[in-house]
Amino acid sequence: MFYIIGLGNPGDEYVGTRHNTGRMAVDFFEKKNEISPKKLSIIHSNEFMNNSGKAVSKIIKSKKAAENLIVVHDDIDLPIGTMKISFNKGTGGHRGLDSIVKVVKTKEFVRIRIGVSPSNSKGVVKKPNKNLTPKAGEKAIIDFILNKFKPAEMEIMKKNFKKISEAIQTLVSDGRDRAMNTFNS
Repeated sequence: MFYIIGLGNPGDEYVGTRHNTGRMAVDFFEKKNEISPKKLSIIHSNEFMNNSGKAVSKIIKSKKAAENLIVVHDDIDLPIGTMKISFNKGTGGHRGLDSIVKVVKTKEFVRIRIGVSPSNSKGVVKKPNKNLTPKAGEKAIIDFILNKFKPAEMEIMKKNFKKISEAIQTLVSDGRDRAMNTFNS
């Protein structure tokens, strides 16, 4: 049995924001696919992003169970229209992931990282300036991720959600290695 959670914040004010990308991707997957309750369970969370572990802790009770957890989330280090599957990696400072790692007591779970940052013609990500003072840099990042996607960006995201949906199906049916080899190339 696999468990999937799309990270985001509850409430209408967060709909369509970069930080809700994980939630949007899982909602897309759920609407477009027939889900076998024997193979996959979606964790619907009403927790804010930074408390995502609270929702996960109700279902995932052991490190072994965490191996079948798929966390879908935004990543400002990746350009819009891209995604990357990873396993047993650090959180990169993502507070939603930090919360999950804290409660499941392991990093050994699958992440589907979804790019939310614009990029230039060479594919270099243009993200908020972290080189400001710590407080100003953090505010720039928070303002950026809580911003809504522009209409053209949202069209790119919808196409990416189709690819992410296929990646989830591959993870569940063919395993982590196959999914990573197929979708990370």
